[in-house]
Amino acid sequence: MRGHGKHRRPKNTPLARGLAAAGLTGSAALALPLVGATGAGAVTPQGTPSVAVEKAVTVQVAAKAGPVKYSVVRGDSLSKIAHAYSVQGGWKKLYRDNRAAVGDNPSLIRPGLKLSVDAKSAPRTEAKRKQAKPAQAERTAATKRSSSQGAAAARPAAAVKAAAPAKAATYGDNLDGWIRESLDVMARNGIPGSYDGIYRNIMRESSGNPQAINNWDSNAAAGTPSKGLLQVIDPTFRAYHVAGTPFDPYDPVANITAACNYAADRYGSIDNVFGAY
Repeated sequence: MRGHGKHRRPKNTPLARGLAAAGLTGSAALALPLVGATGAGAVTPQGTPSVAVEKAVTVQVAAKAGPVKYSVVRGDSLSKIAHAYSVQGGWKKLYRDNRAAVGDNPSLIRPGLKLSVDAKSAPRTEAKRKQAKPAQAERTAATKRSSSQGAAAARPAAAVKAAAPAKAATYGDNLDGWIRESLDVMARNGIPGSYDGIYRNIMRESSGNPQAINNWDSNAAAGTPSKGLLQVIDPTFRAYHVAGTPFDPYDPVANITAACNYAADRYGSIDNVFGAY
């Protein structure tokens, strides 16, 4: 991804996405920006009557009232918008309804673009209730355990089966496995991109070598050589690193995910990259 130096430096944007991007051997590197949660609880003194603590968020559920106008913001994708508004038919329906405005590439939507959304319901947050009743909760739990154990004892032994643990996804320790694991991380973080788009750019930038490093271009001369499968310089990796992946530019999954995060921010998707980026 050889390119001009200006494409290899992270931008100062207020976006805190916790992700980083890439620049590849013999080509330009990636560059761009970075992400929290809060919680509260109440405790009732032991031995005293407990008080219900409610933490309610206003619930707004709107009946379907025809299309609404939606203005695209940074970080949006057709899939995210369709999910938020419960669009029947998902992003494909949203794309068909707005193809004239979006164009031929559904992965590329720009901030400010106006979309007609056939909303099934308005975005909503659910009311949440928490009760600080330790003694009562413990009695209820004990009753349930006792009831469950009695029911299990009443059934024939052959009918009592332990719940099978959820099977974790497994990935091969090779280029195919790295790409597939990265795609799963990207899906959880709303980062667009396809297997073919990632593979195509990796083969151009590093030929599939996760330890590849460019020690001769302008970035290397400036002390920030491009590294890894998608040749990310360190400033870009720090700006676009995706939480949940190792903070190591040579880690294949971290490198791919950061690069795709950068490409999504600059070009709409890694699928739109066909040269220096």
